Amino acid sequence: NPVFAALCEAHGVTFIGPPAHAMHRMGKKTPAKAAMRAAGLQLIPGSDGIIASVEEAQAVADRVGYPVLLKAESGGGGRGMRIARGPDEVAGAYADAQAEASAAFADGRLYLERLIEGGRHIEIQIMADRYGHVVHLGERDCTVQRNHQKLIEESPSPVLPELERSRTLAAAVRAAASIGYVGAGTMEFLLDPGGTLRFMEMNTRLQVEHCV
Repeated sequence: NPVFAALCEAHGVTFIGPPAHAMHRMGKKTPAKAAMRAAGLQLIPGSDGIIASVEEAQAVADRVGYPVLLKAESGGGGRGMRIARGPDEVAGAYADAQAEASAAFADGRLYLERLIEGGRHIEIQIMADRYGHVVHLGERDCTVQRNHQKLIEESPSPVLPELERSRTLAAAVRAAASIGYVGAGTMEFLLDPGGTLRFMEMNTRLQVEHCV
């Protein structure tokens, strides 16, 4: 909770975790993507920020190509997500995703990404101290899921090309350092069919997966 972290900081209490500014920036999907783009990570093609209307969603979808995925800005666990496989499905997907996001997160804002089918879900664990030192703990392949919940996690990934592995691990370290991150964190990527890892989001907390 960034509010709690900020209160600790204001009262001279050391919070064991990320600083409030890092949680604020990375806790929402579109600011996180902007920060990671600036840090040099590859992103999934999509909107540059929040989609303001069905018409804007239609225009972005037409630009990036179908199928597309409408996603909740404050989402997680697969809630607030809808697929549109053609122009005639965008309006319905937008309405359904917005309604679910509003009910689940009290935040109906959406963004849009091209849906990468047949991709692999890869996550990179990082650890950082208060003095600018950041290390990675390797990557995990957690593609095997049910209802967007992970069932099997494997490290290292059996399908990730070695060159892409080393490049992205180094980039993840630089990206965490660029935002002044502290503590444990997880960067989530999608490995596209072309072998490129594309940043999706960051979990600004310790996860059970850190032990994997």
